[in-house]
Amino acid sequence: MDTSESTDSEGEAMEYGRPNGKAESDDQGSESGEESVQQESNEDRGNKKPKKSKMGKAKNSKPLQPRKEWQFLTTKGAEEPDEMMVTQVNQTHTLLRSKFKEAKSADEQSSAEWLKHHSVDDSKLTMKDLVSRGKAGKPTFNKELGITQQHLTFDAKDINEFEYKLHMQIEAYTKRVKWMLKGSKKVFGLLKGTRVALCIDSSDANTGFGRLTAFQESLLHLIDEQLAQKQKMYLVSFGTDVQHCWDTVRDVNHRTLDEAKSYVTSLTPSGGCNLLKAMKHIMKLKEINSIMLVLGSVPDQGSEIMCDYIHQMGVGKFMPLHTVAYDCSNHLTNLTLRNLADASRGRYHCYTSTSEEQIYTGSDISLLLREIQRAQDVINKIKEMRKGMMGTALVSIENEISMEVANLPQSRFLPRPPGHDRPLQLEMPKFQAKTSVDWLKQNGLKAKHLDLYQVLSPNAYSYKEEFIPVIRKTVQSQVNERAMAQFQWQDGSIRNVHVDMTQMFEYQKHLGATVQLYEKRVEWLSSGSRKIFGTVGEKNVVILVDLSVSNMNYLIHIQHSLRLLLEQQMANKEYFNVIGFGSHAEKWRPTMVKPTLENLQSAWNYILQMQCAGSRNFLEAVRLAVQNEEEAKHHIEVEGIYLFSSGIPDQPLDTASAYMEESCAGRNIHLHTVLFNVDDYDSAGAIPGRYANITKTADCLRNLAHCTGGRFHWFRETGIIESDDIKYISGEIDKAVNFSQKCAMLVESVKKKYKREEYDYFIEELKALPSSTQMSTKFKALPPPKQTALSMARLQISENKDKEDQVPKALTWRPSSAKDRENGITASSTRPFSAKDPMMKVRPTYKKSATQTFYTEDKNSVGTVFKKFSSSKSVRKGIQLAMIPEKEEILTTKEWLRLYGLGRLKLDLNKLVSGPDCKHQETPVKTLQKHVTAKYCSIFPHVNVKGVIKHLQLLPHELVEYEEQLEKVLRRYIKRLQWLLSGSRRVFGTIVHKKVCILIDTSGSMDPHMEELKKELASLIWDQLYRLGAKFNLIRFSKTCDKWQNSIQEATEESCHEAVRWVSGLVASGNTCTLDALDRAFEDPDVEAIYLLTDGKPDQSTSMVLREVAKMNFDRHIAVNTISFNCEDSTANNFLKLLAAETSGRYHRCHSDFNAHMFAHKLLTEGFNDTEYPHLPEFEGEDLRRLGAEIATSRRFLTQSRSYRGMFQNQPKPHEKSFERTDHTTNGIDLTARHHSYLVGRPKSAVK
Repeated sequence: MDTSESTDSEGEAMEYGRPNGKAESDDQGSESGEESVQQESNEDRGNKKPKKSKMGKAKNSKPLQPRKEWQFLTTKGAEEPDEMMVTQVNQTHTLLRSKFKEAKSADEQSSAEWLKHHSVDDSKLTMKDLVSRGKAGKPTFNKELGITQQHLTFDAKDINEFEYKLHMQIEAYTKRVKWMLKGSKKVFGLLKGTRVALCIDSSDANTGFGRLTAFQESLLHLIDEQLAQKQKMYLVSFGTDVQHCWDTVRDVNHRTLDEAKSYVTSLTPSGGCNLLKAMKHIMKLKEINSIMLVLGSVPDQGSEIMCDYIHQMGVGKFMPLHTVAYDCSNHLTNLTLRNLADASRGRYHCYTSTSEEQIYTGSDISLLLREIQRAQDVINKIKEMRKGMMGTALVSIENEISMEVANLPQSRFLPRPPGHDRPLQLEMPKFQAKTSVDWLKQNGLKAKHLDLYQVLSPNAYSYKEEFIPVIRKTVQSQVNERAMAQFQWQDGSIRNVHVDMTQMFEYQKHLGATVQLYEKRVEWLSSGSRKIFGTVGEKNVVILVDLSVSNMNYLIHIQHSLRLLLEQQMANKEYFNVIGFGSHAEKWRPTMVKPTLENLQSAWNYILQMQCAGSRNFLEAVRLAVQNEEEAKHHIEVEGIYLFSSGIPDQPLDTASAYMEESCAGRNIHLHTVLFNVDDYDSAGAIPGRYANITKTADCLRNLAHCTGGRFHWFRETGIIESDDIKYISGEIDKAVNFSQKCAMLVESVKKKYKREEYDYFIEELKALPSSTQMSTKFKALPPPKQTALSMARLQISENKDKEDQVPKALTWRPSSAKDRENGITASSTRPFSAKDPMMKVRPTYKKSATQTFYTEDKNSVGTVFKKFSSSKSVRKGIQLAMIPEKEEILTTKEWLRLYGLGRLKLDLNKLVSGPDCKHQETPVKTLQKHVTAKYCSIFPHVNVKGVIKHLQLLPHELVEYEEQLEKVLRRYIKRLQWLLSGSRRVFGTIVHKKVCILIDTSGSMDPHMEELKKELASLIWDQLYRLGAKFNLIRFSKTCDKWQNSIQEATEESCHEAVRWVSGLVASGNTCTLDALDRAFEDPDVEAIYLLTDGKPDQSTSMVLREVAKMNFDRHIAVNTISFNCEDSTANNFLKLLAAETSGRYHRCHSDFNAHMFAHKLLTEGFNDTEYPHLPEFEGEDLRRLGAEIATSRRFLTQSRSYRGMFQNQPKPHEKSFERTDHTTNGIDLTARHHSYLVGRPKSAVK
């Protein structure tokens, strides 16, 4: 290659790419600096030939290499780099452009400053920027309009990106508005400046009429939140005169803040509103750079005077005035403050407690709302562009779906199951299907004679009642309880039943076989097309198919469901027809036809051509089904109409129900409704055509079916939700299970009676045989003793010393014709013997004891033998069978223990041993001057029950039975305790109310536990609120309050998902404004209970919180349930207990250190032998404390019962007692008298 050519190629390279020029300049710069570079550049501009020759000479020493051809880079379609991207070319410009920009925090900027870098113009999202992205086409002339229209073409990617940025910008503006409405910024706005003077209106109009307290609280929040961040501040209040807190401007520190708070709390009404005097005082201060004026009344001076003064004082200096209209409805005040802010180049803010619309008139918020409107206008223009027009210009968007594709039905793009378009494959049913009601007429419990009352009725006997005129009462017959068992009949009466054990065993076997048959029936109903439509039992059937626009995405599902119905249940019918309806109804055939293979295939082809459009004109479709003259001519009557729909009809429920009742009356037509559940939302938003939620839809279709005697069926893709067919079978299964449980109880009661009879027989065998005197028939009464006999008074003293209070006089002798009273022993009385005792007229209700006297071998001694013993009514209390359901009931522990406590179950051991026949009696004997115990106390063990000595008359086998029942109840209590300490109930307790508001503390102290709280709140929403079907709302409170919704919402799936998303965004910061949160909760008129979760005391005084809550709750009677969350402060816990107690609520405290499952495992595996181990902690929450106390009482009763049972082992048996008479006496009292239990006055020779 020639040298000249090489130099030329180098020159060209330097011209286009400049790689060699750059290297040469770098070398020269490294050798001689800037001057040499400038000099060489000047020479290059003047003449390039010397440079080229110089370069050629320098390179002659080395052979030249061939240079590659220059390749130009393709820049077509490349995107312009971001303006802030630092590159070699634009680095200097970027640095210079950002040199005059100062980075500031968004929290310190007003809306005007913030919008300088975040407005629609700054973000290049205006309509001008959008049009600049389009490509102008050739203009076209519109003959109809007579104008020339411009044609613009846009890329779909640009349009979508532009629209997305606009939505993100609106979201940023909305967040900024919400931030401006938090805390003290909502009342006073954002306070600018570092050295601030606060001018407060303390006139009578602003601080009177109950406004002072709320005004002071707002000012305290302002000091804590905004003034505490400043460098210097100055406080002044004005009424008729001006009063200042300090003489000079003070630095902000803890001391000045406390002084400011004290000054604010001491504000009092001070006359008029001399604003001019206050401003003159403020304008003299030189160390401030911002003024906040808080005005709540009309100033004494006019608006023009104040504006002129502010304008004159602001000449030559920048002193912005931030004006705040505090809860003032007078428009003159707002106008004056707005003019003052404009005159001083400041900002204006308005706050009212009654109307939020006034808050949006402030300077900061109004600027943000204006930007939101500008962005929304651009979005509306984009929507017009998608339609092909933008003003008068034609717009076309490339890379979007063509019109031909858009006009195709949406069902063409839905996925289809395999073989969807193939011909039908019919299945001929082997039998005529029946509804569950008809099937149970042949296979129900009554039809099979398996009703328990049918089985027991031949051996059941009712009590007889008869009125007795003598006692003027209705007396009921008594049946021996040992022979029969008592059973509650279905009408509520009690009957005596003779239980045949063999019959009961066979009955249980038949019940088990019948339940298995019912389960097979349920499984059959849940398979195939019966899972979707239920059983089609009628012979003449019309199918109504909902083809509204809301079912567009589910058309393939509808078609597949109808295919299953045609294949499996239509082949054995006599006539059928299909009617599809949207806004208009359309028949497949004019009349019903026979279900031949050709007709069924034709019906399937018609179903494949169905398209969804319009609403749900239900009545038109029903009219086509029930009003058909051709069918009436041929005497073909519709028997069953099956409505397959996903929503409520267009017509009101009353109108549709009335029409169905009139149309079906006397014709034996039943309407069966089938609801298939679809989602309420898709990717495009809310689905049109659904006028109610799924619950109301189900109620509507259920009422439509039941008004004509039809059935309701509800299903979704996951399975059956509700079915009348399955409900009847399930009810019969529940009835069979109930009969089985009652049968088991009857058998168990009979077994216990047999055990008791065997034990009684064993006790009778241990008793001594009756004496010959008792076995004789009737004995004549012996004559009274002679005059020479021993005085009966002396005999009475010797035999009954412990029953006499004083020694009676000696009885006089009476003739033998006189009647003996009380075995011939009668105390002297003032009444004559001829007078009749008035008590003899009263008929005793019990049998008196009869005795027989006889002479003993010891001279004239007389003995007495009992012939009959009094049969008094037993007052002993038996051990009842404890029955507690296994399913946990959503009740408070107080209500639950009312139903299943020890007292309710009659398992209180103290009451069982505290009957009237158990009392240990001691009678004072005046002659002995001491208390003497009862004669037969040594027979029974003595126990101390609440300080009273009682006789333990419960036998060992009864105590064993009591322990079995008590252990059963104790296990159920432990299971209840585990349930209370599981899931969300561990933190929140049990939610028992249906309309609740939950207050969540998100103050700064909650930050370490915030993630745990979010998980527990999500568990609460799904585990309790959703299952309970409650209405609820959530309120977060720290330094401010924030509601999830304005009112309580139904706990549906959608609302629960939304609540969990809201909870996941909670952040812990700020103070604890408990009273504000309670006030927000009481604003909802539908709330029935409030659940307050917090970890400490409120910022306000606890007494003030209690007082204000009492005022708010005076007429509402709302229970405030308090929850202590990881709080160890006893003062805060006591406040929460007091708040719950004064509002009839419950206090709950979660115990994270107690493992309920470990406690239950140890207690159940190691038994209930020890009352102290494992130890149950002392719960503070009301529910846990009550249940823990009941568990501790049960364990104590169990230990006492075992100790009582051990006393019988040391107690001597009746046949082991010694009846030997000894000479040992104690204080002159014969101790052997206690051993003579059944014999009074027995002969001396009887004991040796």
